[in-house]
Amino acid sequence: MISLGQGHIGTWIKLPAIESAQIAAHAGFDFVVIDQEHAPLDVRTVYELITVASALGTTPLVRVAAATAPQIQRLLDGGAAGILVPHVDTVEQARAAAAAVRFPPHGKRGAGGTSRTGHWGLRSRDSYLGSADSVLCVPQIESREAVENAAGIAAVEGVDALFVGAADLGLDIGEAPGSDQVAQLCARALDAAHEAGIPCGAATATPEAAVRLLAQGFDSVVVSNDTSMLAEAAVSTVRALRGEAGTDEKQ
Repeated sequence: MISLGQGHIGTWIKLPAIESAQIAAHAGFDFVVIDQEHAPLDVRTVYELITVASALGTTPLVRVAAATAPQIQRLLDGGAAGILVPHVDTVEQARAAAAAVRFPPHGKRGAGGTSRTGHWGLRSRDSYLGSADSVLCVPQIESREAVENAAGIAAVEGVDALFVGAADLGLDIGEAPGSDQVAQLCARALDAAHEAGIPCGAATATPEAAVRLLAQGFDSVVVSNDTSMLAEAAVSTVRALRGEAGTDEKQ
């Protein structure tokens, strides 16, 4: 099974372009998270991004827009190495997500041995079914309720890691993502994951903040995303050429 521990770093992929996956891989990211929740990425595009990242040795994870079993099944048969499931607030939701990732008797995923993961039907049945043991099910902890239930969520069989969403945690309690209250909730989720013996990841916008998260004990971090890195490079280039401080957006 792949790991989201050991200080691994990743980035979000939001653009519907295989170049994003190629650049992330050549840059040296350990993994990418292809984002269907907050980006207009259809299944075909996700499939292509998974294929490119895998070919270049970068682990492709997918954050789904909704944790439906058919959607998760299609992405796993397309070669996703793991699924991030947004807004998992309860143990029951975590069990449903884990069941969608695993084949019976450990879950409810349907067999599709003629898929990419099944090597187009060339892979043995045992090998194809065994592939489910190596993919990740990662619930996202993004509310006060989820933090309260984090220990139970982390203990669910088939849950491989937790991922803390500070931005949505802040929205849930009416605080900024960098507030002390949000930091305390994130720390509680981190502790719950480690007490259950599984890793816990988090996301942030900058390398400096990522270093701080790793120092706090988070096992992996997702840093920035392809769209923001492109936007920041574009703004920096224009400001440097014009010698202006610039504004946040063109008026």
